[in-house]
Amino acid sequence: MGGVEDDEPPSKRVRISSCKLEGLSNGTSLREPASGASCDLMARPLASEGDDEVVGPKGVVRKVEFVRIIAEALYSLGYKKTGAHLEEESGIPLHSSAVNSFMQQVLEGKWDESVVTLHRIGLVDESIIKLASFVILEQKFFELLDGENFMDALKTLRTEIAPLCVNSDRVRELSSCIVSPSHCDLFRFSGKDTITVKPRSKLLEELQRLLPPTVMIPEKRLVHLVEQALDLQRDACKFHNSLVEEMSLLTDHQCGRDHIPSQTLQILNEHSDEVWFLQFSHNGQYLASSSNDRTVIIWEVKVDGRVSLKRKLAGHQKPVSFISWSPDDHQLLTCGVEEVVRRWDASTGECLHTYEKGGLGVVSCSWAPDGRTVFTGLADKSLIMWDIDGKELECWKGQRTSKMSDLGITSDGKQIVSVCKDTTILLFGWESKAEKIIEEDQTIISFALSRDGKSLLVSLLNEEIHLWNIEGHVRLLAKYKGHKRSRFVIRSCFGGLEQAFVASGSEDSQVYIWHRSSGELVMTLPGHSGTVNCVSWNPSNPHMLASASDDRTIRIWGLKEVKMKHNGAHTNGVHYCNGGS
Repeated sequence: MGGVEDDEPPSKRVRISSCKLEGLSNGTSLREPASGASCDLMARPLASEGDDEVVGPKGVVRKVEFVRIIAEALYSLGYKKTGAHLEEESGIPLHSSAVNSFMQQVLEGKWDESVVTLHRIGLVDESIIKLASFVILEQKFFELLDGENFMDALKTLRTEIAPLCVNSDRVRELSSCIVSPSHCDLFRFSGKDTITVKPRSKLLEELQRLLPPTVMIPEKRLVHLVEQALDLQRDACKFHNSLVEEMSLLTDHQCGRDHIPSQTLQILNEHSDEVWFLQFSHNGQYLASSSNDRTVIIWEVKVDGRVSLKRKLAGHQKPVSFISWSPDDHQLLTCGVEEVVRRWDASTGECLHTYEKGGLGVVSCSWAPDGRTVFTGLADKSLIMWDIDGKELECWKGQRTSKMSDLGITSDGKQIVSVCKDTTILLFGWESKAEKIIEEDQTIISFALSRDGKSLLVSLLNEEIHLWNIEGHVRLLAKYKGHKRSRFVIRSCFGGLEQAFVASGSEDSQVYIWHRSSGELVMTLPGHSGTVNCVSWNPSNPHMLASASDDRTIRIWGLKEVKMKHNGAHTNGVHYCNGGS
């Protein structure tokens, strides 16, 4: 048995945690059976079980189950008398008398009796009986060790636990506890020379999760159902875009349009030509924009939500088409059109390094999540990984990228995302060399990665945006339509609370916003007088959106009625929702 010897090992002082026998830590109490209930231990259907009586207008809620979960909720809230009265008046016990006896035996440490009763509580699946028996006997084993009854613990392991043939690896681990209790990591140590065994109330909660819900109602089942209903209401709310401080149980949840940034709060006009790209920093405190005027501007988002010019970066000899913030937001990469990639200090505006190779134009750039390496796409369709100081670490030649300026790295740093052909996106595992592809029927215009690196937005020539899952099996999740595109590169982004929305620029001078899950177009934002090339949603403020246009301006969008204070403090435009419309 994995090194278990018959000789009694050296003693080790251990202590068992005390537990109260009258109830569980979650508030569920043991009690006498409801009035009229039999006290024998043989399993039988609960009172009214099998009755088809239902409650509610839709006829899908069984009365027996409904009463039982209400009773469990009452007990878990500490309303023991009310719970017992409900059982008595309804004639529907929370648990059968056999289950009540089983729970009492577990709390009192009557291990052999509880294993016998386990076979009488209506379980059909033999594997569940074995698993539950294993959990009970393991607790018995630990408590025997706790009392320094090593021979009895060894006997329990050999004659009761091992014959169950459940989890042989765990059995070997238990045997090692007999050889050296002081080095057994299966215990939870509470002090230098004291070992704490799992309380019996916790054991009962573990058994409660293991046994079928028809036998033992899951802990706080009613609360779980209510929370699930609130989540479904929130997910179905196409305008939900606020931090949830409170969702009332008294009314159905619904947000209004005023939770979507739809009003122009500022117009930034420091660029002297078309604004092609913009991106908020990861912390939302800065916005970087690039232009056909060959400059990059770093804007600062003030505490009150106002955006002001911080630095103007000059040095590129061609229009700047792409920007990538470093993971810590202290630096950024900028890419000229088939030119070079420059790395800048975001605070001082100093150009720290220029990445280029043999006269080949660089078309795209991105940071690795570690902040120590940089990836670039070249005009010859190859990809290069550099260290931060410009040393070339690796080069992947062939059809790895196209002459478009989008390049992404998943948040785990394991995959490079690039457009390798007009209609194909390559997901390249640069360490594993594994490749996955996304095949579209239309020419790809641009793409954007979600913050968690699990989803990809792909903008297409035919005025559609496709949402792809790229974690594990690649699959198409949704399509978004309505925006206009015929000649230019138009970019889209994820945004809003938990990135629940998709936004895109458009050649009709408007910003389009869709609900991510449903695909429904929820709002269009007029205001620009030229093509909207790019949009970026502030990752730390779901109520701030920026758009860049050929009209040479950047618009900062916010809520129509900006409440600048919440609980007496500035919130940078972040609002809270209490379920009102």
